[in-house]
Amino acid sequence: MDNNIKDLKLEELFERLNNIIGELEKPDISLESSFELYQEGIRLVKACNDSIDKVEKQLIILNDNGENNEL
Repeated sequence: MDNNIKDLKLEELFERLNNIIGELEKPDISLESSFELYQEGIRLVKACNDSIDKVEKQLIILNDNGENNEL
């Protein structure tokens, strides 16, 4: 999964995060599994933030051609 996180769309990242939350909420999850899922979740959150930042920068560039509205 880690190799292609950057290739995923934002919606896919959110879906995977949602799946991880569901797995973490299971009462029979091992400590090792929960830690691995937590680490993957952190990487996914970072990828989401990077994707959102990229879109915000594109919007700022578009707005610079016209009216500069704050996001």
